[in-house]
Amino acid sequence: MDRLLTVDEVAEHLGTGVRFTRRLVEERRITFVKVGRHVRIPERAVEAFVLEHTVEPVVLRRTDLRRVA
Repeated sequence: MDRLLTVDEVAEHLGTGVRFTRRLVEERRITFVKVGRHVRIPERAVEAFVLEHTVEPVVLRRTDLRRVA
């Protein structure tokens, strides 16, 4: 079973504020678990969120660069 993280722990892990993490939960953009009135987010869900929103860099070849005369 995955470790369940608090909203504060997820915010720290993502390097964002708590408000952003709470918005992710409110908008159902990340998987979460309700434990009574507490919200917990599985580590796997945080990793999946990061992977899903990772943007790969564009690789330009030297031949793709054009000189302006």
